[in-house]
Amino acid sequence: MTFTTPLQQNATKIMLLGSGELGKEVAIEAQRLGIEVIAVDKYDNAPAHLVANRSYAIDMQDEAAVLKVIEKEQPSYILPEVEAISISALFEAEKRGFHVIPNAEAVNKTMNRKNIRVFAAEELGVKTSSFEFVTTLDGLKEAAERMGFPCVIKPVMSSSGHGQSIAKTADDIGKSWEIAKEARGDASELIVEEFVPFDYEITLLTARNETGTVFCDAIGHIQKEGDFVLSWQPMSMGKDALQKAKDIAKAVTDGLGGRGIFGVEFFVKGEEVYFSELSPRPHDTGMVTLITQSQSQFALHVRAVLGLPLDYTTYSAGACGAYKAKNESHNPVLEIPESAFSANSFVRVFGKPESHVGRRMAVSLVLDEDVEEAKRQATEIVEQITDH
Repeated sequence: MTFTTPLQQNATKIMLLGSGELGKEVAIEAQRLGIEVIAVDKYDNAPAHLVANRSYAIDMQDEAAVLKVIEKEQPSYILPEVEAISISALFEAEKRGFHVIPNAEAVNKTMNRKNIRVFAAEELGVKTSSFEFVTTLDGLKEAAERMGFPCVIKPVMSSSGHGQSIAKTADDIGKSWEIAKEARGDASELIVEEFVPFDYEITLLTARNETGTVFCDAIGHIQKEGDFVLSWQPMSMGKDALQKAKDIAKAVTDGLGGRGIFGVEFFVKGEEVYFSELSPRPHDTGMVTLITQSQSQFALHVRAVLGLPLDYTTYSAGACGAYKAKNESHNPVLEIPESAFSANSFVRVFGKPESHVGRRMAVSLVLDEDVEEAKRQATEIVEQITDH
């Protein structure tokens, strides 16, 4: 592998299409290998903008705008980091010879819940919960009745739980319809899912390139309104269930192809494993790997993109707690206790230019041989943070 120098004519360039906290960590890892980073998002001073060589704020769903910045920068690799993006621009960029990660078709399938669910369930025969797609309120009511209550309702295109809800009775359908409009992306079509009475849910980070496929230890997580509030690694689970998850993850990622890390989500009930969703990039619950692994999910992603070996070492069990803003501010300030910065814990502040109630602004990270103790400490740190 040849490593170049940023800002030189022959520099290897990575373009991030989406520059939030996950993209920021990818940018940092790329910079550590001498990769030139161009960060693109819909607003100025997004987290990855702060650590990139150059940055742009454009309409990410405008095909012409996306292609214009791609042609201007001529990146070696294009890394889509959000759902709300012009898929047609990615297909066109690929036609023009640019390398989309993992590839444009994989992004197309995974950034739309309809595409990935149909691909996994119908083309690959992977076990999932029952599901239907609807485009109208009446259609939603009818599908929910067929599915039974409770049922899960999500926009086919969104992220971080935006627009997701659980309808416990028919009386909740109207509210779920309104919540779906909060989606990041296209809320014109919804997926109605059977509610699986699972014991727990996991993310299985799966990195692949020409050197092979590797799995990180399973990550357990707690979600609130579809967005994670606590994740930990490893998640204690049976060997059979873990192997099933690995088999499914490999089948789906092999089917999608390309390079990179995939966040594959599962529901687990006993030894039964149900495929839920997949992100073709680092996963928010995977921020715990910043403290638990020698190569975080972000470092593995960059290695996978570059075609490097995917070996890593697990240090210990650990946990990650998400801090969400309690106030609105155009100049957010976080107050964090000194005790959060200990020998086995630290905090990552994302540096977002504005805070909104419920917006994720930082995470606490704790390393401990006892995963339950790590979870307790990570939660305690988050509870002690304030913002204004």
